[in-house]
Amino acid sequence: MNQEKNRAKAVVFDMDGVIFDSEQLVIDCWLLIAEEYGYDPEGVKQCCLDSLGTTTAKTGEIFKKRFGADFPFEERQKDLSRIYHEQADGGKLPMKPGIFSLLKELNEAGIKTAVASSTRKAVVEQELRDAGLRDLFGCVIGGDMLKRSKPAPDIYLMACEAIGVLPSEAFAIEDSYNGIRSASAAGMRPLMVPDLARPTEEMEELAEAVLSSLMEVGDYLRKGKML
Repeated sequence: MNQEKNRAKAVVFDMDGVIFDSEQLVIDCWLLIAEEYGYDPEGVKQCCLDSLGTTTAKTGEIFKKRFGADFPFEERQKDLSRIYHEQADGGKLPMKPGIFSLLKELNEAGIKTAVASSTRKAVVEQELRDAGLRDLFGCVIGGDMLKRSKPAPDIYLMACEAIGVLPSEAFAIEDSYNGIRSASAAGMRPLMVPDLARPTEEMEELAEAVLSSLMEVGDYLRKGKML
C-alpha cells in the first residue's frame, strides 16, 4: 500500500455472509417454502443468489421477474421471516470465524466501525445484540433507511457520514457482488470475503483485495499498518 492508502480510519461491515453465516440459512428457508407451495426450487435458489446484498423490496422485484407479477412475494416473505427467526433468534445464528477478535482489535486500535446491511435495521440491531456484538459498532445502517438498495452506493455513503469519515478513508467488508459494487461506487476500499458468491473478474477488478476469511482481513489490515 502507498502512504495515502495507509490513512484508513474506519471499517464498515456488511452483515449477512460477513458477520453471520446466515445466507445459506435464508436459502434453506426459501427452499422449504418452495417445497410447501410447489415453486421450482432451482428458480427460488437462483432468485436468492441474485438477491444477495439487496433489500427486501429489491428481492421482491427479482422474484416477481422470475415467477410472474402475481407472485405473492409479500406473503411468502412473511413465511420466510417466521421460519428464519425460529431458527436464528436468541443468539442461535452462527458467527463467521474471527469476527469477534477482529472487531475487538479494531476497537482497541481506535478504528471506527459500522454495519451497512440491506436487512432491516431493527433485525440487524437485534441479531448483533443477541450475539454480543452491538457495542463493538459505532453505528448500524439498515436497508429500510434508504430508498435505493445496493448496488447503489447510498448505504455506504450514509454509513461513512454517520461515523464521520470520508468514503476514501474506509474499508468495506463484503461478500456479495452487489455489496462490492455498492462500496466501490461509494469510493471506498472494498475487501471481498466470499461466502456463497465466488469472485468473478469484475469482483477482482472492483475489490482492493479478495481474502478467504476475516482472519486474512486482519492480516491484510496489519500489513497496511492500520492495526
